[in-house]
Amino acid sequence: MWAWLLHRVTGIGILLFLLIHIVDISLLGFGPAVYDDGIRLFDFWIARLLSLALIAAVLFHAFNGIRIMLIDFLSKGAHYQKVMFYIVLALAVVCFIRKEENVHAYFEWIWPSPGERRI
Repeated sequence: MWAWLLHRVTGIGILLFLLIHIVDISLLGFGPAVYDDGIRLFDFWIARLLSLALIAAVLFHAFNGIRIMLIDFLSKGAHYQKVMFYIVLALAVVCFIRKEENVHAYFEWIWPSPGERRI
């Protein structure tokens, strides 16, 4: 049940990001000033947190999609679906933590490096 719900919610979240991305790219047609104003919205802390949520959603959605294919194509896939769901959660968390290390500079103002002062 949770796998089904999370798969739908992450899919809708990814779709909403795609729609927002299409809108912000289409702002280029209105000139550079309008585009710059639109892109400036992504500098707010909530947009940065939503970017992290998007990374987590894409990771979970991808791994859960593989789990669904394994359930469909393996003869005993349905028998192991609960175990595979926990594996998907673990993989998504591990990959998210690993990915977060790579995007740390983008979110540095949220998580400053040790010994670093925020201005």
